[in-house]
Amino acid sequence: MTAIPLHHHLCHFAGTQPDAAAVVYGDDRISYGELEERSSRLARALSAAGCAPGDRVCLALPKDIDAIVSILAVLKAGCIYVPLDMKSPAARLARIIDSCEPSAVLAASDTRKTLDAIVADHGVSIPALGLVDSDDRDGAALKPRFTCSEIESEPASSFDAGSSVDGTAYILFTSGSTGFPKGVPITHRNVSLFVEWANGYFKVGPDDRMSGHTALHFDLSAYDLYGTLFAGAQLHLVPPEASILPNKTSEFIRSSRLTQWFTVPSVLKYMHKFDVIEDNDYPDLRRVIWCGEVFPTANLIHWMRKLPHVQFTNLYGPTEATIASSYYTVSAIPASDTEPVPIGRACEGESLHVFGPGLEELPVGEVGDLFIGGAGLSAGYWQDEKKTAEAFIDAPAGSGLGRIYRTGDLAYRDEDGLFHFVGRADTQIKSRGYRIELGEIETALATIDDLVESAVVAVETGDFEGVAICCAYAPSEGQEMSSFALKKKLQSLVPDYMLPTRWTSLGVLPKTTNGKIDRLAVKDLFSCGDAADKAGAGRREGSA
Repeated sequence: MTAIPLHHHLCHFAGTQPDAAAVVYGDDRISYGELEERSSRLARALSAAGCAPGDRVCLALPKDIDAIVSILAVLKAGCIYVPLDMKSPAARLARIIDSCEPSAVLAASDTRKTLDAIVADHGVSIPALGLVDSDDRDGAALKPRFTCSEIESEPASSFDAGSSVDGTAYILFTSGSTGFPKGVPITHRNVSLFVEWANGYFKVGPDDRMSGHTALHFDLSAYDLYGTLFAGAQLHLVPPEASILPNKTSEFIRSSRLTQWFTVPSVLKYMHKFDVIEDNDYPDLRRVIWCGEVFPTANLIHWMRKLPHVQFTNLYGPTEATIASSYYTVSAIPASDTEPVPIGRACEGESLHVFGPGLEELPVGEVGDLFIGGAGLSAGYWQDEKKTAEAFIDAPAGSGLGRIYRTGDLAYRDEDGLFHFVGRADTQIKSRGYRIELGEIETALATIDDLVESAVVAVETGDFEGVAICCAYAPSEGQEMSSFALKKKLQSLVPDYMLPTRWTSLGVLPKTTNGKIDRLAVKDLFSCGDAADKAGAGRREGSA
């Protein structure tokens, strides 16, 4: 496989099929030729605003055609894009912007107010602002360097400031156990090599209609976009209402005539729960791909019975290893609900290893720590040498593996050479496709007044919820704090997907013999039947 800068495929197809649809969003669509022209104009405006190769450009944009234009423009300017989750609390966004020190932020009219607040309340520096979907408005605190109308007046000729295939293409910020999000830089080469393998394996071509389901700050979206552009296919962006309502999701797949659908298990589970899939539905669909968390076998069986013409592939891999590192296509309907679905074999250019405490390779069937090596590995965490050194290590001498990444997952290898995910070795979980450090939630809780202590644990629910985030807390003496009030306070500190769904208030949290919070005991409060049945004095149970 040969790696090239990610936007070069757009240039190729803009020349060979300029009128073919590249991106579709509702009633709007943009051709390959138009995408090339608009992204070149914006790239030229970024360069004129002082953005030099290697600089970071934050994207404060909803997922739409303008966002896709912006991503490609940043790459053409030789820069690094940093997608922001604009639904996150302002304090968290401020930390991310401060950390990546951007030369510019590209925003939309409906995110401008949030940026104004971040600059005013948190002292964040934004050297240049570009508005990609509107002109400047009176009264805004943050003045744009350029606007939509100015971008459209730029020359339409192709623009490329020059990108190295080994240069960073984007930085994604994930949940961090210290309370500070961790930035993961990914290079053009990392993505290009994965996409070349994936498109070959999934047989993606110009006639395919790919889904754009996940958010742009979620690493699965990289395959949605570049898998499409590398093949000259169509990317169909899923609108917000179709992401939330199962019946709308189903209709979107049907009406868009998707051929390849890449999503997270929580979406598949809810579509099953609300029974929105007809027998032999989605006649154009050839493959469903999922990644991000475990997909229960019972749900998979339902899908496979409903859609016998569709292939189902499980991908596994952390952000630090670029989109996915292993794959497994389910060849037949599992025999029972309890039959596990492997994470499979390493993708081309990748390697998976199960090691013991001394980094010795464990034999078949033995559970150990899962490590990843190969072409997808990030260089490490953005401006965090300590965490990089902890997670990215040199393999044992003589192994020939080189640099490897400690995933924090437990796994084993079976006699057929297939890898099986067992669970997490630490407090990181996957919920609704998001990777969440429970420690980040606890760090945020520690900043709330009138709260003495708290503990956040994850409990397997055995139902469609999958994993429930649970919080036990102790208010200050004499203080009343309902779970609803605490949730409202926490909501200003962490994204909604990190908010616990189960709560219990205690006089004192259980402790181990050395005085630390006994998290196993806390977990037992939520996992052993009805928590209210185990309530002690001064304890209040509830959901919020």
